[in-house]
Amino acid sequence: MLATALAVVLGAGRCSSTSTPTTLAPTPPVAPSVALASVSLSQGSVVGGNPVTGTVTLTAAAPTGGAAVTLSGADPLSVAASVLVPAGAAVASFGVSTRAVGATMAGTVIASYGGVSSSAAISVTRPTVATASFGVTGPTESDTCTIADGGNTLDCTFNGSTSTAPGTIVAWDWSYGVAGTFAQTTSGPVLTLPAVTCSLLPPPPLPTGVLWFTIVVTLKIHDDLGNVSAVLTQNGARVLPQGACGY
Repeated sequence: MLATALAVVLGAGRCSSTSTPTTLAPTPPVAPSVALASVSLSQGSVVGGNPVTGTVTLTAAAPTGGAAVTLSGADPLSVAASVLVPAGAAVASFGVSTRAVGATMAGTVIASYGGVSSSAAISVTRPTVATASFGVTGPTESDTCTIADGGNTLDCTFNGSTSTAPGTIVAWDWSYGVAGTFAQTTSGPVLTLPAVTCSLLPPPPLPTGVLWFTIVVTLKIHDDLGNVSAVLTQNGARVLPQGACGY
């Protein structure tokens, strides 16, 4: 009996043990996948030749390095190949160009990111009034002209190709001047090397500290339906004498 009791006691001792609780490491949160939520345009209709603004929106903030959303636009629209949504942001804007049209046309912008595509439509219409629009471009930079050919021309270009009208534009009336004013009418939108004389400028010398003169350029357009635009004036361009006309 004593041996049996001892065996039971020893057996009980061998079966008892101390267990250590297991601690599970927390599972790190899974970053949400980011995809395109939508693309939209700032307006539903635009007169051809005028720009609009597009906006892409993601389902969550863009990851490190940003999200390059692919863009495409069918005629009469044009867009950049992509727009970058900055890291940490969910929205980005981009420009949409349109061309002048002879009748109302539908245009569509398509955006894609993260396996999701979305589109936005706009109606591009022909203009109802004549509107003059132009830019001045110099040989090396915008809004700059230099005196050339001994004072007989301006080395710059006036470009009115962004002008619009209900009909076909047939005449571009240009004027330009500093002290004296000159005028030319062209049958196309571009005036290259506008003709001048030294009377364009005030008598030399240049005032102290002055390197150029401000030139005022205006444009008025006519179309074949009899529409005439208001005169558009630009006074932000410069003329550099470049040693001509006594300077």
